[in-house]
Amino acid sequence: MADWAAHEGWNPGLGDPEAFRAADPEAFRVAELDGEVAATISLARHSDDFAFLGFYICRPDLRGRGIGYSLWQHAIELAGDRVIGLDGVADQEANCARSGFVRAGASSRWMGTLEAAPHPGIRAAEPGDLAALRALDAAAWGVRRDAFVEAWASPHPDRRTVLLADGSGWATARRCREGVKVGPIVAPTADAALALAAAALHALAPEGAAPLAIDLPDEAVELAARLAERGFAVTFATARMYRGTAPVLGPTAQAIASMELG
Repeated sequence: MADWAAHEGWNPGLGDPEAFRAADPEAFRVAELDGEVAATISLARHSDDFAFLGFYICRPDLRGRGIGYSLWQHAIELAGDRVIGLDGVADQEANCARSGFVRAGASSRWMGTLEAAPHPGIRAAEPGDLAALRALDAAAWGVRRDAFVEAWASPHPDRRTVLLADGSGWATARRCREGVKVGPIVAPTADAALALAAAALHALAPEGAAPLAIDLPDEAVELAARLAERGFAVTFATARMYRGTAPVLGPTAQAIASMELG
């Protein structure tokens, strides 16, 4: 599924499969035709109230035959009464709307370079910080996704997580098929978000990295302006859609973790 996502240009992280699976071991589903994978999808049930849909891909030579849509319906049934979120590509937005999803904004991928730099007010996350990170994440995004945050922020060769020493924010940098992504970023200000991004990048790759991607929700207006000032540009965007009541983002929501698991 990660290979298919890479072929679609989504540039998944090298360590994403393990962390994604930890979020919900039953999330990942495939449809088969003649013993071969024909379509993929994930429905990560982050909590009793919220799930996130991703990895919706049908093999190009089998599109238009209803295989992907059947898998889509199966995933929605798995959600039960949960609110479902997704980041939909442009050519699927109308199809999502027909299944009851309503656009609530967008997620934009900003690409550029950022100098990797440590910061005296930022330190590496430790196992004892996980409860605080879960609470900060829930306050920022309006949903609980405890298993995902714990897996995402735990030590991994291709991921590093840092947090503000005053306990007000955190960020994760991860190596991807191409370059590095930083996300989520939870921070009280855009300047703190940039400092977290630079420190997370330094923890992962002290020499810096190009390209660097940061995926922003619409609400992160000030951080978008800061990135534009530094030469970052939007290269990709999706519609953030929900089936059910959309969660309300808090003021510390700066950059999303992924377009696959939210």
